[in-house]
Amino acid sequence: MKVLFLTREFPPYVYGGAGVHVEYLAKELSVLMEVEVRAFGDQNQPNGHLSVKGYPFEDGVFKNSDGKLKPIFKTLSTGLHMNADYIDADIIHCHTWYSHFAGIMAKLCYGIPVVLTTHSLEPLRPWKREQLGSGYDASSWIEKTAIEMADCLIAVSEETKQDILKHFDVDEDKIEVVYNGIDLKEYTVVKETNVLETYGIDKNKPYMLFVGRITRQKGIVHLVNAIKYIDADTQIVLCAGAPDTEEIAKEMEDAVAEASKTRGNIFWIDRMLDKKDVIQLYSHADVFCCPSIYEPFGIINIEAMACETAVVASAVGGIKEVVVEGETGLLINLEQQNVAPFEPVDPDQFSRDLAEGVNKVIRDKALRDKMAKNGRQRVEDFFDWQAIAKQTKRIYQSLIK
Repeated sequence: MKVLFLTREFPPYVYGGAGVHVEYLAKELSVLMEVEVRAFGDQNQPNGHLSVKGYPFEDGVFKNSDGKLKPIFKTLSTGLHMNADYIDADIIHCHTWYSHFAGIMAKLCYGIPVVLTTHSLEPLRPWKREQLGSGYDASSWIEKTAIEMADCLIAVSEETKQDILKHFDVDEDKIEVVYNGIDLKEYTVVKETNVLETYGIDKNKPYMLFVGRITRQKGIVHLVNAIKYIDADTQIVLCAGAPDTEEIAKEMEDAVAEASKTRGNIFWIDRMLDKKDVIQLYSHADVFCCPSIYEPFGIINIEAMACETAVVASAVGGIKEVVVEGETGLLINLEQQNVAPFEPVDPDQFSRDLAEGVNKVIRDKALRDKMAKNGRQRVEDFFDWQAIAKQTKRIYQSLIK
């Protein structure tokens, strides 16, 4: 059996949880079958059970296009190029809306069953209009078309499955829930502290960590606004880069500048670090905070838990299926607007609640140690990539039969 992955992200170009998912799932599946990856980029790994080919964006063709529409046009063009090379796989597996047009074409032109993993859903990310303008309507149409014609949908959480059923015309029998996973050998506690030293983080004082992109979805600005309510001795480490738009980048800059007026222990690493460096930050953090306002799964939480770090996270989406309240972390209730853009009803109260959770964990070493131990055990019990690869293989086999 051979599977073809269609994806925007693949190493060395990984900037979010979907890219992490694709990287590790492809690696584990290649032990069980032949895996070909077609990604956005310039990768070229032609041999072995895991072959990878990148398809670069065509910048010249769209040089006169509207700035917000360029991502849509480039994505459609790349999807066509992915199909221009002959496809001989038994299964097509698509990841994120960027690959969906390529998957639609592959199913129609080659008659191959399509599996689609829903890492997120456009109807629940209305702030994408800030980034894409009216191109958001196009991305939403592409996603809807692909989801409703796919042979199987993989939801990364039970909550995501319910979101699919709510927003799309899909037979429930076509939806399988398969959690994200983690490499348990790679994500483990390390003793090295050179990254902390590089950025001036005091090894002898507690720190709260955030890791993620600067986007509305991740709730990063709400966390920065919470800093004034976090105990003054707690260092704040924000590993946050890749802003969606210039507007949210400026909003982040202004929020950090405001918070920095009253304390000097905020460390903003404004780029996406490599895995080795991030694992070191997880390993020495006293608490990891995930303030997302929308999160189908939240792979960053299991990364932190695997590195034996307690978690404080908003109780949204798949996070509620990952973090166990009081055992592996604290879940912060988030009362949201019931219409787009799904922001908190009371943003300041949400920030206060995040800070209260962080303070509680930092102040209670016994609780922190219990959560660290339980978090690692939960990851080992439920989020192993090898088991997830076998589950995915069974889905492929059912479609071929």
